[in-house]
Order: sequence, then C-alpha cells, then structure tokens
Amino acid sequence: MPQTHFDEASKKVSHISFQSIWSDVKEAIAGSERDFTETSVGKAIFLLAVPMILEMMMESVFAVVDIFFVSRLGADAVATVGITESVMTIVYAVGIGLSTATTALVARRVGEKEPRKAGNAAFQAILVGAIFSFIVAIPGFVFAKEFLMLMGASEQMAESGFYYPMIMFGGNLVIMLLFIINAVFRSSGDAAISMRVLWLANIINLILDPLLIFGWGPIPALGIKGAAIATTTGRGIAVLYQFYLLFKGNGRIHLDVRNLSVRLKVMLKLLRLSVGGIFQYLIATSSWIILVRMISVFGPEVLAGYTIAIRIIIFALLPAWGLSNAAATLVGQNLGADKPERAERSVWITAGTNVAMMTVICIIILSIPEKLVLLFIDDPSVLQSGITTLQWMGGGFIFYALGMVVVQGFNGSGDTLTPTKINLVCFWLLEIPLAYLLSIHYDLRLSGVCLSIVSAEILLTVIGVMAFRRGNWKLRKV
Repeated sequence: MPQTHFDEASKKVSHISFQSIWSDVKEAIAGSERDFTETSVGKAIFLLAVPMILEMMMESVFAVVDIFFVSRLGADAVATVGITESVMTIVYAVGIGLSTATTALVARRVGEKEPRKAGNAAFQAILVGAIFSFIVAIPGFVFAKEFLMLMGASEQMAESGFYYPMIMFGGNLVIMLLFIINAVFRSSGDAAISMRVLWLANIINLILDPLLIFGWGPIPALGIKGAAIATTTGRGIAVLYQFYLLFKGNGRIHLDVRNLSVRLKVMLKLLRLSVGGIFQYLIATSSWIILVRMISVFGPEVLAGYTIAIRIIIFALLPAWGLSNAAATLVGQNLGADKPERAERSVWITAGTNVAMMTVICIIILSIPEKLVLLFIDDPSVLQSGITTLQWMGGGFIFYALGMVVVQGFNGSGDTLTPTKINLVCFWLLEIPLAYLLSIHYDLRLSGVCLSIVSAEILLTVIGVMAFRRGNWKLRKV
C-alpha cells in the first residue's frame, strides 16, 4: 500500500476509534439503557465504571475540601476532624455494609428481570439504615465532648471542637441514606444517577465550606462547626434529590406506594447479608480507630499530618473503588441472569484495569509527596508526618487495587462472609499487633503504623485472590 494511502487509512481508523470512545463516554455519563448481562464485558465495565469513578472522585472531594479549609484553622482543628472521622467510620461501615447487601439483592433481582422485587429490597434497606442512624445520632450528639477526650484529644481541643462530632454524629442519617440509595442506583445499572447525586452534594459543600468556616458579610465565622454544617447540608440536599429520583424519576428502579411497607422476609434476607458486610467493614474500621488512637500518642502534629495524608490517599483510591463497584454490579446481575463464567470474567478484566490505573497514581504520589501535603498545610512538623504516611502507604497501591476488586466480586455475589474472615485475619490478627510492635515497642512511631497497614493490605490481596479462584461464590443464592 502506498505511504499516502496508509497514512489516510491510519487517520480514518484513529478518527473512528476516537469517535467510538467519545460516544461511549457520553453514554456512560448520560446514563445507559443497555442490558449489562448482554453487552460485551469490556463495554459493560466501561459504561458502569466511568460514572462510578466520577462518583467516587466526588465522594473523595468531600474529604479533601473539608480538610483543605479546616487546615487553615491549625493542627488542633485538623486533629479533631481526624479523630471524628476515625469513629465516623463505624457509621460508614454500617452504611457500606448495608449498601453491600443492597447491591447483591438489587443487582440479582435486576439480572432476573424482577424490577418490583428490586424496589422492595431497596425500601427495606432504607428502613434499616434509618433505624440504625437514629441509634447512633442520640449518644453521638449528647456525648460529643466526652468522645473527643476518650480518643486522646486535649481538654482544649474538646472544648473548642466538640461541635464538629456533635453535628456529624447527629446528622449521620444523611450519610447512611446517601450510601444506601446510591447503591440502589448503581446496582440497578443507573450509575450515572449516583454520580449526579454526588456532584450536587459536592457543589453545595464546596460553596458552603468557606462561607461557614471563615464567614462572609452577614454570615458569621463558625470555624470547625461550619465545616460540619456545610458537609451535612450538602449531603442532606443530595438525599432529598435521591428520593425525588426514586419516586418521580424514570430510572431502572422506581418506588411507589406498593413498595412502602415492611416486608419481613426481604428485610431478614437483607439483614443476613448485611451482617457479613457490616462486620467486614467494622473489622477494618475498628482497626483504623485503634491505629488513630496509637498515633495520637505522638502528638497532634503527627496526627494532623497523618490525617491530611489519608485524605490524599482516599482521593487517589476512590476511583479504584468506582471500578470495584462496577465489578460488584456485573457479578450480581450476571449471576441473576445465570451467567457465572461471565461474572468471573468481569472481575478479572476489572482487576487488570484497576491495577494499571493505580500503578500510574502510585508513581505520581511517590514522586511528589511533599508538594501534595503542602497543598493543605506548611507547618514543618505536620508536613513531615504527612510525607512519611504518603511514602509508606503509596507503595501499596497496586495491591490495594487488586484486593478491592476481588473483595467486591465476593460482595456482589452475596458472599459477604468470606471477605469478613479475610479482614479478621489481616486487620485484627496482623495489622493491630504489628502496628503496636513496630510503632511502640521498636519506636518506629508513625512509620511503624504505616508499614503495618501496607502489610495487612498485601496479605488481604493474596488471600482474596486465592479464595476467589476457588469459585465457591458462584453457588451463592440470595
């Protein structure tokens, strides 16, 4: 073929390829009407993963925006946020656990072409989440100051910062519902709706954060209390939007008065699945709380640096969670459609994509840790702690990427017990004792804690891959 003809053909192929990719991106963001049990696995992953990654990035923006503005108030304020968030992870654990069960049930019913049963499962999940949130809200609101002191805060920190945990715990209902209802949308295949919900919440939070923290015109400066109000308000408005979409929207899941009743059989099935999901995340988050308590011994500056670095890491990892959620949805829907081999193939393709993406992010973080922390604070003692955390934990990103997808593969099938057992071994039997041994006994301080976290995540990935390859999850009935 003459060179000119070859060049023209190459340009044509490139143009067609770009048009195809751009068309898929637009379809993913706008929302796809495809049956994901019939679409090619690669395209199904892409159409689900793009909005899910954008959704998770929006979720991480909450953490980064809050800490960006709060860091201007000093190390004590950042440490207060870190302590509160460490215990708020219990709320997140229950929310994620319920979301995991919701994903398994809704995705399976959608794969079986039973949208009304999927709606029934969705409403039962909302009821359970609301009940739990009220149980947490009352003591969290009343004993906020005592909670801070129990977690190692100084009396001055507790006195000036107790409004933050008071508002966050008191308003945890919006966190719970945001998690659960977005799981309903994602698992049904309406991932673009979940993405738009998080966009709304983040835009509101981004506007309110500086206004309420520092004040503007007639708006008084509320300090750290303003950060909590901004975040809770943004999430609350997003939840109202979710309910509007569930009852008035035209998505794959639509609720009406026939769904609004207690269905004990469905609720019990949801709770049974949730127990594994909740304990799975409670094991991980309770170990997180213990690690924060260990780090608080080294002073507020070290804890503040660790908190900032963790927010950066969350920002980097949540896109990987988006891909993992796509795998969970595809596993559930394909098992519902009686296509177990397609479900497994979805997991391995997603895992390979996730590893490639997180390898690039790992290189970036390890290349510029100081510049990343300096975006938030320039206190030398805080800066060094943040750099240390990023350097240690950034090296484990490739393992995190693979482990996330495999765990979500189990969860999407309804097998929440296997990841729970793996977490128990990796976080309670390895991570916590190793963190104490390295940080306290061998005086490695923050480096010892970070090394224990990376070690636990590597072991989790190895065990998870071995268990997933056995294939018992394919036989799970939900």
